[in-house]
Amino acid sequence: MKKVLITGAAGFLGELEYFEFYHHDVSKFVHVPGHLDYILHFASPASPIDYLKIPIQTLKVGSLGTHNLLGLAKAKNACMLIASTSEVYGDPQVHPQQEDYWGNVNPVGPRGVYDEAKRFQEAITMAYHTFHGLDTKIVRIFNTYGPRMRLNDGRVLPAFIGQALRGEDLTVFGDGSQTRSFCYVDDLVEGIYRLLLSDYHQPVNIGNPSEITISQFAEEIIRLTGTKQKVVYKNLPVDDPKQRQPDITRAQEILGWEPKVSREEGLKITYDYFRGLSQEELYKSKHRFE
Repeated sequence: MKKVLITGAAGFLGELEYFEFYHHDVSKFVHVPGHLDYILHFASPASPIDYLKIPIQTLKVGSLGTHNLLGLAKAKNACMLIASTSEVYGDPQVHPQQEDYWGNVNPVGPRGVYDEAKRFQEAITMAYHTFHGLDTKIVRIFNTYGPRMRLNDGRVLPAFIGQALRGEDLTVFGDGSQTRSFCYVDDLVEGIYRLLLSDYHQPVNIGNPSEITISQFAEEIIRLTGTKQKVVYKNLPVDDPKQRQPDITRAQEILGWEPKVSREEGLKITYDYFRGLSQEELYKSKHRFE
């Protein structure tokens, strides 16, 4: 049986049959007794609502935390996979985004604390691979969704569904022409697993290339939920990317992976989960960050 250390396990995607839980800040020294076969570094805020509230901790988990875990992987001779993000591309000037695009990131903007933490995370991981010969993997995760997301985490899909279920108008930031590409969680997990077991060390995009504008997506949610709300528009946040669409050629060729779950199918599963929440949970999801 392989022994795997997963950071950020409170939000881990997948199933764990045998596990021990440790409450620890990976920005501090990490010690795990015994051998390790794999380290999967997922610890980090991922929602703008979260990382804008704790910007320094976000930078630390991406830098100090990654450094600590790479040192642990080296000591244990373990394979280390890091969860990077499409945000390393910033507000891209290349479309769709492929892995050899270096990005267009504002390092001193409000989103820079997350974007640059992930870019540094990639750089130090690759340095450990090239200098120490450590077995490392880098997955660039695009917008992902599925059951058990937090309705109040600030991302567009749970925000729209939460508003629809509470009978509120759907809020679109900007003019709604910005695009996103949504990948169902089961497809994401399969892609990460295949990358972990591969012998490939450069970054790999994992996401669904089916692109949609935010205005079109709002209309999809309204049709899905059967609600009568209208769409209202507010100012676009600073440095919010205008386009997101992964080029998954590398994942197709190297991992034999591509998404299988259509957006229509995945949204129905996700909506059915949120519809089962209590009214109290729906109310809390609205007010937690107010």
